[in-house]
Amino acid sequence: MAEPLAGVVVVSLEQAVAAPFATRQLADLGATVIKIERPGGDFARAYDRDVNGMSTHFAWTNRGKHSVVLDLKDAGDRGTFDELVAGADVFVHNIAPSAAQRLGLDPSSMRSKDAGLIACVISGYGAGGPISDSKAYDLAVQAEAGAFSLSGHSEPGRVGFAAADVAAGMYAFSGILAALYAREQTGEGATIEVAMLDSLVEWLSAQLYSAHYSGAPVPRTGRRHPGIAPYGTFATADGRSVLVAVQNDREWAMFATQVLDDADLADDPRFRTNPDRIAHVVEVEALVAARLSGLDRGRAVSLLQAAGIAVADVNELADVWDHPQLRARDRFLTVDSPVGPVELLAPPLGRRDGAVMGIPAIGQHDPRVIADVVARGRARRDDPPSA
Repeated sequence: MAEPLAGVVVVSLEQAVAAPFATRQLADLGATVIKIERPGGDFARAYDRDVNGMSTHFAWTNRGKHSVVLDLKDAGDRGTFDELVAGADVFVHNIAPSAAQRLGLDPSSMRSKDAGLIACVISGYGAGGPISDSKAYDLAVQAEAGAFSLSGHSEPGRVGFAAADVAAGMYAFSGILAALYAREQTGEGATIEVAMLDSLVEWLSAQLYSAHYSGAPVPRTGRRHPGIAPYGTFATADGRSVLVAVQNDREWAMFATQVLDDADLADDPRFRTNPDRIAHVVEVEALVAARLSGLDRGRAVSLLQAAGIAVADVNELADVWDHPQLRARDRFLTVDSPVGPVELLAPPLGRRDGAVMGIPAIGQHDPRVIADVVARGRARRDDPPSA
């Protein structure tokens, strides 16, 4: 794959997950991403040591970047920072709104120096509300957004990955891409403001609308879908589990006839439509469980596939690492890192020819990166985009 963002320079004052996840994807597409780290480095470097002594989150979100360590309270370092941003196409940060204002890193201040700059701010709760400056770690935002009310079974539970960080990172990434495209047409930069709270609430909008308009809370349903049945996990005779998903009434008829081996169930008034099946979900699941518990996984999957019913294995993460679909499609790559070569997932948008995908050590690239970014910025100013 070619590098669609080759020549684009991104300076990111970033830490933790949301901003690094957004900028890593820009690097995946060929952008030169300059990661500004505080003295001591991004604190996500120390979350754990699971990747051969390196943090899992840092390895995940910082592939393909350059690292520069700067203390913005130091006059010399601040001058270097300003010089870097002057040579950038995109500036990203995820520090608290009030801290950004004090440092003059709010979008209006940054873009007043360069109208062509794309300035992207990622915060926990967005500026202007009563909790704008509250610490906004992923679980805190999950709690505020109502995700805990949807997860777990009898007790509330968190989403099992950094859902708020990922959501915000994805909207920042897509917003920056759109702004780069628009700038090609107009020469104008853009201000992009992304809140983790807004992003995660968007992802659970269907459940939010249901709770609001129905007046009833959306129940936590654990392994089953709250509004479609049968749609959940079931044990097979050999101790495995499979996920079965019947999405519509036509599929139910096929499922009843070919898998449950009881055509009368297709027109049973308790089960004929999806609302009927949800109203009798315990009975539906009892029928499915009784049938699949008498079949080994291979036979169950064969029956379900022959009937055109969606089925999936319920994998542990160790299974996913060696998943035959991922391995057959060459979805892993080996990259350099401060702890030596490590195997990581390849970019979802495809590999790039000749790309440098390594993970940077703290402050690894200072001299070369500064000279390169300044040169790019000067070249862009000398040859501004046409209107």
